Amino acid sequence: MKRRRFLVGATVVAGGAGAVFTAVPFVASWQPSARAKAAGAPVKVDVGKLEAGQQLTVEWRGRPVWVLHRTPAILERLATLTDSDRLRDPLAEVASQQPSYISGPLRSLREEFLVVIAICTHLGCVPLFRPEPGSVGDDWPGGYFCPCHGSRFDFAGRVFKAVPAPINLEVPPYRFLSDRQIEIGVDPESTTS
Repeated sequence: MKRRRFLVGATVVAGGAGAVFTAVPFVASWQPSARAKAAGAPVKVDVGKLEAGQQLTVEWRGRPVWVLHRTPAILERLATLTDSDRLRDPLAEVASQQPSYISGPLRSLREEFLVVIAICTHLGCVPLFRPEPGSVGDDWPGGYFCPCHGSRFDFAGRVFKAVPAPINLEVPPYRFLSDRQIEIGVDPESTTS
């Protein structure tokens, strides 16, 4: 009887140890890899060298993000578009297309900088930067033109009417760390990176 209890106890201990040794790597595999963590990490962008009218493309979470330094002329054109009936959402009132702290027709924290995800909201193509008025048609005020199906967006990422794209370009969460640096992927209220 003692031998039987000993064998049962030894079998239970050995089986428990085997289960632990098997479970630890399995549970550890649920954690994201260093590569996956880096892909989802915030991205810091130096905008100090970005001159007015220039655009920079960075990658965040595997998607291209544009940072545009808007000129006073671009801002004037945006104001005239806001007052027209050419845009689907001229006042950018659809809250799902930008973080809650972004409001108004310029869709940005600071009027001179636009930060948007550079993927057309129709079928996922990357629109082209077409800043010159008239370069895509006589009534073109400048903005982004999607060559796949002809969707058009202004320099606030707002979609024009009568194009395939149903909504504005998405504004990612971002904050200014200084006058020269933006961090994409972190809300302004966040205190940690």
